[in-house]
Amino acid sequence: MVRPLHPKKEIESALRQAERQGWRVKQSIGHAWGRIYCPYNDEDCRRGEFCIASVWSTPKSADGHARALRRVVDQCAPHLERATTHSSSEH
Repeated sequence: MVRPLHPKKEIESALRQAERQGWRVKQSIGHAWGRIYCPYNDEDCRRGEFCIASVWSTPKSADGHARALRRVVDQCAPHLERATTHSSSEH
């Protein structure tokens, strides 16, 4: 099933980037447009918050919210650890 597109192109771009890195995007009903879920669900990541981030429907700044979502994905501890391990094994 194809998920609905986010109405803000900047945020949709960040969601697609998250999906390419294995994150699951789920649209919700209510205040938030949806949430993104880390594929690792590691208890050590983000101090036990399990890498879940809300995606807002109409943020004050679409660019700022898109950057924040990318930061959550890029700073995911298990992802960083795997990327570091993978890049050091290539040398």
